[in-house]
Amino acid sequence: MIFIPAIDLKDNKCVRLKKGKEEDITVFNDDPVEQAKIFEKSGCERIHIVDLDGAFGRDCINTKTIIEIRKKISIPIELGGGIRSEKNIDFWLGEGINFLVIGSLAIKERDLILNISKKYKDKIYISLDVLSDEVMIKGWVEKSKLKIDQILDLYNNSEIKGFILTDISRDGMLQGLDIRLIKKLLSKTKKKLIVGGGLSDYNDLHSLKKIKNLNLEGVIAGKSFYTGNIKINRALNILKTNA
Repeated sequence: MIFIPAIDLKDNKCVRLKKGKEEDITVFNDDPVEQAKIFEKSGCERIHIVDLDGAFGRDCINTKTIIEIRKKISIPIELGGGIRSEKNIDFWLGEGINFLVIGSLAIKERDLILNISKKYKDKIYISLDVLSDEVMIKGWVEKSKLKIDQILDLYNNSEIKGFILTDISRDGMLQGLDIRLIKKLLSKTKKKLIVGGGLSDYNDLHSLKKIKNLNLEGVIAGKSFYTGNIKINRALNILKTNA
């Protein structure tokens, strides 16, 4: 299982939101490129980038910053937020982004994403942004018409890389991961699963390790890192050791 630190971009700054609410924002670093370098130097194997402006419908604000991050680091990047067309997908994969996280488009244009997953095999993750058992889209402000199980059924036999679960009610709240929900999803898919939303401390990491499912690919750390609750070296040690 890999430890994946997050860089959430708004106005080219590294920020965190609470429960995905745009008005509840904290800036943690004015230089996201430098932050990405820190993650790489600390031994992280991948970075999770979210274009918040893109997610809220403001395209291109963070494009140059994301491309600069890609140029300055060598580890893989997974990118989500505002990727709502095949043109967007072609552009970002052409710019060297390793994996794309698709939300709204995966709900509204299912046949398109199924075809794209064939074109870009193992490059696409489908985001499961969950709030009170509802899957949210468009920057988490609109309910989708599909339930979690329906989305899993739709993409389980496709050539996507996997799913990324975010528990919106816990995101940025340091309340702990919903282990029950994680186990439930793992039982319903053979695809890889990355989890986020609520990671609070090292106990969460130990709880994830106890699941012992090879499809549990990684955990995303946002606020838990930026507030100092979790140190990268200790987190990596917990996830890498067999203890």
